[in-house]
Amino acid sequence: MTTKSGLRPDLRQRHVRMIALGGIIGASLFIGSGAVIHTVGPAAVLSYAIGGLLVVLVMRMLGEMATAAPSLGSFMEYARDSLGGWAGFTIGWLYWYFWVGVVAFEAVAGAKILQGWIPGVPQWVFSLALMLLLTATNLASARSFGETEFWLASIKVATIVVFLLLGTLFVLGLWPDAHFSMSNIGLDGFVANGPFSVVHGVVIVIFSYFGAEIVTIAAAESDQPETAVRKATSTIVWRVIVFYVGSVALLVMITPWREIPSETSPFAAAFGRFGVPAASTIVSAVVLTAALSVLNSGLYTASRMLFALRRHGWAPGWIADTNARGVPWKAILASTSVGYVAVVMSYVSPDKIFYFIINSAGAVALFVYAIICGSQIRMRRRLEASEPEKLKLRMWGYPWLSWVTLVLTLVVVASMLFVDEDARAQLYLSLISLAVILGVYALIRRRSRRAPTGITRD
Repeated sequence: MTTKSGLRPDLRQRHVRMIALGGIIGASLFIGSGAVIHTVGPAAVLSYAIGGLLVVLVMRMLGEMATAAPSLGSFMEYARDSLGGWAGFTIGWLYWYFWVGVVAFEAVAGAKILQGWIPGVPQWVFSLALMLLLTATNLASARSFGETEFWLASIKVATIVVFLLLGTLFVLGLWPDAHFSMSNIGLDGFVANGPFSVVHGVVIVIFSYFGAEIVTIAAAESDQPETAVRKATSTIVWRVIVFYVGSVALLVMITPWREIPSETSPFAAAFGRFGVPAASTIVSAVVLTAALSVLNSGLYTASRMLFALRRHGWAPGWIADTNARGVPWKAILASTSVGYVAVVMSYVSPDKIFYFIINSAGAVALFVYAIICGSQIRMRRRLEASEPEKLKLRMWGYPWLSWVTLVLTLVVVASMLFVDEDARAQLYLSLISLAVILGVYALIRRRSRRAPTGITRD
């Protein structure tokens, strides 16, 4: 059996649930949270909470649309229907570009961990090996992807749960050799580095949450898409609060914030304080699984978005080819080939080409969120007027909260100009990517007007 798109609904509910649970837990939480804490101070908890709130609101908007009209390509289709072809084309290609860059980045990150264990092997060998492994997993079947992601995500989730349990006992003084340490969160004052540092923190952490929306794409290949999306988007609130805000709050309670490592994993340091043997090695293994999970999901997501783009003539026709198992194998290979090129560039030209690939997609998450907000505002208005029965999951406080979410997203984009040089570089390079994609769309539209039988017009 295949879906209307030609793909098979091979993902089971447990796959989709774990994709939803693990989708927001990336290597950046295990490694990058220490740098955020040093930038913001104990108020990093507030930065994660504000960033998480924005993501929760966006996911609620996306959940409303996805339950009303489950679709492969998800928000790309909603943007096209609600805002026009330019929005669908732009969000689709930006999203694809983002994930092929992330695939390469995670392959390099995973290779660094493996080389630390086996120093005699060059990093590029590990990078290519990881790419080949996860490409094969995605080519096998959608269920193969789902099963791989289920177990990789399970490791991440289990690690966070264990950390939350042990950390809570530790800060309450109920762990051996521990004392009550909740007061560490107010050390030097809660907002130790000033109010603007909280905004700086939001700009950094917002990208840690990107990936939560994958579940709405994966749900299109599940046997119960509406149920999967409704459950995933309805439970994101507690997932953000528990996994991110809860973990960071415990980190700054367990250890005085100035003593938390910023270059290595603060989770490894915390497990070390708990007395867990080989804590650093264990957390490194978890970070590796997190990198593989993101790599696996990135290949899946990029290929499905590319597959969806071709339906409107926005990608080459051959992308539509699927194999006997309903897998869009050409879309997977096309997406992963860019990843291979990027991996090679990470060693040939790390400071130029690879830097451009990674940073030119840096602000894409916020562009995607802004278009999702605009799409929901327009789509909700249309559904209420014509098909209100489809609104099985509704955005809170519509339309005011929808507009507030859009404005907050744009504020975060604008704040990237003021926080630091890296954020400015990411914004400028991402704007270049946006301009190029809009330029390509304009050329396609012009060509379609000249040749009506060519590209599908919207």
